[in-house]
Amino acid sequence: MANNSQLLQGRLKKAGYSNTQARQLVFAALDQPEPQTIRQLTNRVSKQVDRASVYRTISLFEQLGIVHRITIGWKYKLELSDQFVAHHHHLSCLGCGKTIDIGDEKHIDDFIKEVAANFGFEPRRHQFEVDGYCSTCKNQAH
Repeated sequence: MANNSQLLQGRLKKAGYSNTQARQLVFAALDQPEPQTIRQLTNRVSKQVDRASVYRTISLFEQLGIVHRITIGWKYKLELSDQFVAHHHHLSCLGCGKTIDIGDEKHIDDFIKEVAANFGFEPRRHQFEVDGYCSTCKNQAH
């Protein structure tokens, strides 16, 4: 089985792009357990990659399906797509921006398939995100 670095190189090559050092560094910064804000990514690679290159790389990665956005209110975080990490879902706090992976993936995926089947729909991909307030922010808001 190919590792993520090999998958990235193959995906870029297939689309006619080279695997530059900047792309490798941004990819490595994204290859984390938690989704990242653009600011976090920029800070992580700032000594090796300029800010404009980070934005260009993210734009290309989004076009190629290498990363996807997780919208949290009017902000967003980025994470590697299902091609690079196991498919999962999130709870996102509108207060502090914390993102929590939901553990019961199979139950959610089965529910989505069932709903789609009820409408004669054949799903190809989906995102299931729940926005709200974590226990800390919920207690502060009330």
